[in-house]
Amino acid sequence: MKYGISFATAGPYAQPDLFETLVLTAEEVGIESIWAVEHVVLPVGFKSKYPYSKDGDFPGGESASFPDPLVALSYAAGMTKKLRLATGIMILPQRNPLYVAKEWASLDVLSRGRAMMGVGIGWLQEEMEAVGIPFKERAARTEEAAMALRSLWKEEPEAFNGKYYNWPAVQSNPSPVQKPGVPIIVGGNVEGAARRAARVGDGFYPASGSLKTLPILLDAMRDECAKIGRNPDEIELSVAGGKLDPGRVARYEEIGVSRMLISPPAYNADGLKRALNEFADNVIAKT
Repeated sequence: MKYGISFATAGPYAQPDLFETLVLTAEEVGIESIWAVEHVVLPVGFKSKYPYSKDGDFPGGESASFPDPLVALSYAAGMTKKLRLATGIMILPQRNPLYVAKEWASLDVLSRGRAMMGVGIGWLQEEMEAVGIPFKERAARTEEAAMALRSLWKEEPEAFNGKYYNWPAVQSNPSPVQKPGVPIIVGGNVEGAARRAARVGDGFYPASGSLKTLPILLDAMRDECAKIGRNPDEIELSVAGGKLDPGRVARYEEIGVSRMLISPPAYNADGLKRALNEFADNVIAKT
């Protein structure tokens, strides 16, 4: 099992001192990856409900702080040698894939092949309206953008012609170190996301990995793979599984999970170091 840290740039981790402690300690104790989050703006008074909390409230409220994920991950890349650098997630339909391809290829090159691009369709309607993207188009734009990225990362330049994105043959350099490109991990805790992962993902990341709902999502992903003639074993599964112990990890392994994510376990440097070392001793070393 591989282990990652989600929400690695949220709230207090948006500040350099605590973020540095998180990144350096994570690599030291054997954490495989950190996962940055994204919101370009949080509109004042937004009414959209956060889909990953029972009451629909957004953690931290509308004043929550999030540095740009690519900037934060680039900063982390310069401090580390092995730690993988992921988004969980980047809101792909809000970004032009020409820029996304350049940014992620650059991170992959400068980190020597450690980038993982987690993407989602977004849930905050007011944010999407602020950047000028129709909320109802977000799923279709996400899938087309994923295809556009893979087109831009091919060895030979080619034109791309879609509903939302069109360009003639162009050069997008540097190319990612990883071939055929940076892995695209589709996030989302609904059946539509599971089927999207089957169609365009190298991985699937349901943000809430409930052992009750996860099998349903995996059935949907595998059903979509069967429809399109794809081997579901090609799709790496990453989940957030709550408080972990070796027994709980084993149950996730049985259903095909290969990466478990935990939230940062403390909000001060000393507590963070202590908690991550305890996690390494009690979970990583025993699984």
